[in-house]
Amino acid sequence: MSPPDRRRDAPLLFGVGLGPGDPELVTLKARRVIETSDVVAYPMARHGESVARRIAAPYLRGDQTEIAMTYPVTTEATDHPGGYEAALHEFYDASAAEIARHLDAGRSVAVLCEGDPFLYGSYMYLHERLAGRYPTEVVPGVTSFSAAAAAAGSPLVKRDDVLTILPGTLPAQVIASRLRTTDAAVVIKLGRSFAAVRGAAERAGVADRAIYVERASSPQEHIAALRDVDGDVPYMSLVLVPTTSGGQRAPDVSRPGEVAVVGLGPAGPEWLTPEAGAALAEAEELVGYTTYLDRVARRPGQHRHGSDNRDEARRARQALQLAASGRRVAVVSSGDPGIFAMAAAVLEAVEEGGSAFAHIRVRIVPGLSAMQVAAARVGAPLGHDFCVVSLSDQLKPWAAIERRLEAAGAADLVLALYNPASRTRREQLERARTVLLRHRAAETPVVVARDVGGREENVTVSTLAGFDAAQVDMRTLLLIGSSTTRVIEATQGSPRVYTPRHYPA
Repeated sequence: MSPPDRRRDAPLLFGVGLGPGDPELVTLKARRVIETSDVVAYPMARHGESVARRIAAPYLRGDQTEIAMTYPVTTEATDHPGGYEAALHEFYDASAAEIARHLDAGRSVAVLCEGDPFLYGSYMYLHERLAGRYPTEVVPGVTSFSAAAAAAGSPLVKRDDVLTILPGTLPAQVIASRLRTTDAAVVIKLGRSFAAVRGAAERAGVADRAIYVERASSPQEHIAALRDVDGDVPYMSLVLVPTTSGGQRAPDVSRPGEVAVVGLGPAGPEWLTPEAGAALAEAEELVGYTTYLDRVARRPGQHRHGSDNRDEARRARQALQLAASGRRVAVVSSGDPGIFAMAAAVLEAVEEGGSAFAHIRVRIVPGLSAMQVAAARVGAPLGHDFCVVSLSDQLKPWAAIERRLEAAGAADLVLALYNPASRTRREQLERARTVLLRHRAAETPVVVARDVGGREENVTVSTLAGFDAAQVDMRTLLLIGSSTTRVIEATQGSPRVYTPRHYPA
């Protein structure tokens, strides 16, 4: 049969998505392309039929040229000298060359692909090799997880929910981390990775709502709760983790209440760790300074308890009381909760509460500290030994602060100074400078970092004698160098500050 006349820019190469397995889920456009193409190519395993051809079989004419692209390896070992990746690379090169011969002869070629060609589809590897040389069109297909959700009767996402698609071949700890921080998820490519995926779902706390779907939309379709599935499963299976009602995970009444003290990092969501994000998502109650609570995304079903920045002890007791009633509580803290923040306040309340709070699980979730971010902005001033001191004398006498400054100065340690000054507490910073100048040269580098990570961030490099104390407030952090701290002037950008790793004998 001679190929029909075509415009020079009309597609010759088609990547055709066949959908999840049911021939009736092949789109009208995909069917038309299959029926009218001169050549039909499809992947096939060495030890079985071509799933793609079986789906498309009702639409094949019978007089078309067929190219069965037989994989050299699937899950078994290979004796190729370059290993698995090299064997597949060679296979796609050879398949592309065979298809190209037909395209060069003016024949149209439909490359069949289960699901959608550009969603983990095998066609994309041929597309990379051929699309730049021939007129090409990709026909999208119904995805396997769309069919699986429909078959399970389980909506996946709603409103502002985030859907995450994960290959089951990822490390289990990565899968667990992603499952903790998303509203809904799909885990595909199971097979030999199934046990690890199921374990990851358990560790992430989503196994109770996870659904296993095997060969969605095919006659062999099987649907079950994830926890009811054990043993070997086929590669053509997946796990759905649908959203819960209102976008919030249903409380697990079998679990006792707990308090997670969560570090938000110094500013926006880009500083939030996956573990911290998961702890916030799992909480039923959020407790914290109102300004910090406002940095946490709102989730339906969560209750917020905001207060003034000076109410640390009351916040800690409130969080523990909520947990004692069986609630899952997150106490939010800027930066790292263990550095001049809420972790110590919560543990103080646990100790003071005695038996009333002794049974409550308290978990500290670390965050990126302001001093780490400030240091990174200028280089590596904390590259050698350093100490951290708060200049606030509200909870300790100034005499103790001064003794520590004297000791740190005499020991030639880099200092990170938190809470250096407030509206009513101005003289302490000048007194600290006086103490340190007894041990440091006037030109000792000082990093003045205000609102690091925030919209008003301003980081400058000055000296111990020269920095402007009038510009320092409670949103400012100071990094004061040691005798070995160096400043490298830059021809472009800000100077770089670092403390060498080696200390002179």
